[in-house]
Amino acid sequence: MTEHTKTDGLPAIDMPPAQDAQLRSAPRSERMSASKIECNACPVLCQISEGRTGACDRYANQAGALVRVDPVVLLRRELANPEPALVPFAGAAPVADGAPAPESGATADPDWNGDLLLADQVFVTGVGSSTTYPDYKPAPFIVASKAQGVDMVTVVTEGIFSYCSFKVKIDTDRFLGAEQANVRYRGEVVGHVTTAEYGSQMLSLGGVHHLTGGSKKEGRMTVELMQLLGNKQAVECSIDGGATLVVQAGRAPIVNGVEEQRMRVGCGSAAVGIFARQLAGHADEVVVVDDHITGVLTEHQAGRCLGMAPSGIQMRGRKSTPGRYFQVANPGNGWGGTDIADPLSIIEGWEDGVARPGLRMLMTSTTGEHAQWFVLDEQLRPVEHEMPPEVRRVVERIGENCESSLCSVLFLGGAGGSLRAGVTENPVLLTRSIKRTLVNVTCGGAPAYVWPGGGITVMVDVTRMPDMSFGTVPTPAIVAPIEFSMRMDEYLALGGHGEHVMSLDQVLARGAWHQDGAPQARRWVAQDQANPWPLGHVPMLG
Repeated sequence: MTEHTKTDGLPAIDMPPAQDAQLRSAPRSERMSASKIECNACPVLCQISEGRTGACDRYANQAGALVRVDPVVLLRRELANPEPALVPFAGAAPVADGAPAPESGATADPDWNGDLLLADQVFVTGVGSSTTYPDYKPAPFIVASKAQGVDMVTVVTEGIFSYCSFKVKIDTDRFLGAEQANVRYRGEVVGHVTTAEYGSQMLSLGGVHHLTGGSKKEGRMTVELMQLLGNKQAVECSIDGGATLVVQAGRAPIVNGVEEQRMRVGCGSAAVGIFARQLAGHADEVVVVDDHITGVLTEHQAGRCLGMAPSGIQMRGRKSTPGRYFQVANPGNGWGGTDIADPLSIIEGWEDGVARPGLRMLMTSTTGEHAQWFVLDEQLRPVEHEMPPEVRRVVERIGENCESSLCSVLFLGGAGGSLRAGVTENPVLLTRSIKRTLVNVTCGGAPAYVWPGGGITVMVDVTRMPDMSFGTVPTPAIVAPIEFSMRMDEYLALGGHGEHVMSLDQVLARGAWHQDGAPQARRWVAQDQANPWPLGHVPMLG
């Protein structure tokens, strides 16, 4: 049993004994039991007893060997049974927290028939692959393969991200909270409300200042929230001065206990214009209530072009351009994302000599969820009547054109020095190659958008990533997969770790992460059909 069990499996560096003694990792505590091993997969350096896991629940001490608990995820373009069966590459399976080590001798994965001619249909992801910490190590998987007849290499690792966040898009007109308002999870501030976009409210959650710049509890709650969001699980948050909400990637948001159904077809002005022709002749006035721009059809250019006569309506709020009104009400959970329950409250009156008894008026929200039909009486007072079928059909069409309300969760992270060092000894060359589109960056095999400017700042939709792609370390930080795919000649040109390249058949035969012969389980996952194949990036192969 060595005094320090490493996660890299690299041979010792040949150097004079005195220098070797200085550089070799030593236990944090001289009193560490001989039955424990120290893991250096992150800065915490857990001392792990036999049969137990470290603080991150990702590594365990199995019979004196450090093993990875999580399976490494491999993508297949076509997979008959994509269920996440955990199958070791060889030998014993990993151990769960507190559980005895299982028997060895697991069989090979039945979904892979050993045909290496189909190697271009297999992609090794960073999910479960291990890290490059303490930053000097080559990536745990550097995989050679062929794509469209071209020699390729994919550098596969897990990143420990402190500089990262989740951008959450919530499709709703409901008032969630004021811009810059704090978002709380289990009482701790974990983010803020940011600028609203068309039909959606936006949150920024996580980030280095919440992870490491506040109290320990704030950091713990932030990393817990981020892991849940990234792994597509439901999270309940509250916004200071605003709503409580449940957010889950790919699901409708729940605002103040009510599940949202629709996002708006457009602002009030857009809705007036889109449906103007269908309403002209059936209504003398149409008002589409919106917390941003409320539309009035007869004043709007669409109504004018259709020859509609002025109705004499007098609106509250600030008139922008003809037929478009700002600030008719405050944001809220009522009509069109405003705080009103009575749509007539935004009408100040009617112009004498223009308005007339019998004038027919439709008032609707931007989603069609609220709609009422009024007719002016002899005193020019709007009186609610049953809505005519031809008008009802247009309101229903407004609803039909509203997309389903959804929560979209995007991971945004900065791939720093440790990730790049796992690819090459000269990290800036990787950055430059990415910006020249010579390297395809993916996260768990899902396409990642690389932001312009300095560094490698990636953004990815978590719903396109394999399930349970995100982990944590208690520093605290998020652990997320990342892969860099490029031509073999480009990899060697940027100073890549060519001596650590493994062929795909070697990876499939035994895996790449191992220590003292300890194997790791693997999980076959069918490629998400919405994603391009990671090694089929045409500009990269051109």
